[in-house]
Amino acid sequence: MKQVEVTILGQGYILGCPDGGEALLSTAVAAVDREMSAIRDAGKVKARERIAVLAALNLAYQLAERGVAPPPAPAPAPAPANTADGSTPADSQAIAALVRRLDAALGEDGHLL
Repeated sequence: MKQVEVTILGQGYILGCPDGGEALLSTAVAAVDREMSAIRDAGKVKARERIAVLAALNLAYQLAERGVAPPPAPAPAPAPANTADGSTPADSQAIAALVRRLDAALGEDGHLL
């Protein structure tokens, strides 16, 4: 696995890429950048996170139109013991890890929470 530097909507990212997957990654980055730029240039949405979500939905819809099915969702794991609010310690850890990943991805744009 190698690291590749890309730019999406003027923001630099370093992404992991399997050996030999550079061309496919470049195509994916170009599609994401094109979608995000079109949404931004339409002028109705300013927040980068919202632009990213809308671009992801647009791209997923385009794939669905072509008949490309998303991978099946994994089977749900057995329910662990819940706390008083209904969450598990694993839920709290997963949410904290996700927030850290989002904060790192947002970089200079600020923190999600």
